[in-house]
Amino acid sequence: MNLYLISQTENNHYDTYGSAVVCAPDVEAARNIIPGGGGWSDTWSDWASCPENVNVKYLGEAHHEIEPGVVLASYNAG
Repeated sequence: MNLYLISQTENNHYDTYGSAVVCAPDVEAARNIIPGGGGWSDTWSDWASCPENVNVKYLGEAHHEIEPGVVLASYNAG
């Protein structure tokens, strides 16, 4: 498993996620993680509208005890 920084600039108003550190096996799996959970049709209000609008940056290898998913997220509360 790897650690990735995922971010989006499409939806940056209040009550949105700007970025998150996630644990995933590869870039595509990281790109499809939604910080607030839910499915893509549910996320437009707080995340990007689709995986293609998510930026992904490799950070490094994850410790073997870290579970796949969101490790830490940045939420812009209003």
